[in-house]
Amino acid sequence: MSRIGRQPIAVPDGVEVTVEGHTVRVKGVKGTLERTLRPEVRVEVDGATVRVVPTEDSGMARAQWGLSRTLVANMIEGVSKGFEKQLELSGVGYRAAKQGQRLVLTVGYSHPVHIDPPPGIEFDVPNPTNIVVKGYNRETVGEIAAKIRSVRPPEPYKGKGIHYKGERIRRKVGKTGKK
Repeated sequence: MSRIGRQPIAVPDGVEVTVEGHTVRVKGVKGTLERTLRPEVRVEVDGATVRVVPTEDSGMARAQWGLSRTLVANMIEGVSKGFEKQLELSGVGYRAAKQGQRLVLTVGYSHPVHIDPPPGIEFDVPNPTNIVVKGYNRETVGEIAAKIRSVRPPEPYKGKGIHYKGERIRRKVGKTGKK
């Protein structure tokens, strides 16, 4: 039995959940999300709560139960509150700037790196060494944050690069001189 799957999902005011077959559509203040779930689970909407129920008693149904419940809960939270990931730049001369909607990174290459946001994603640069990725789809926010981080991942010797806020960089010891 899935402990996560058993929990009902509370639907906040202003969020509308509709189910057509295996497709779940969630509409809220921030936007609209749609996802087709596996046939091993069924979504039931009862007023202000949503439940995910397995349709059969198999290993695959149990595996999909908790996953599907979490996916639907993330959709509901995304269209009501939204998600954000924070990144930090470490290194001399490393900085970020926003030109219109586009993010411009200066991170030690011979050219600036431009990143255009996909629909539903916006960048915020509170200061030149911090980037905030905001959006209503949790997967897309994480994917874009990972793409930004992959431009210059943190290196283990000096710790320079782009990393998530609060991420610990495992440092290595550099070379030692001959004696």
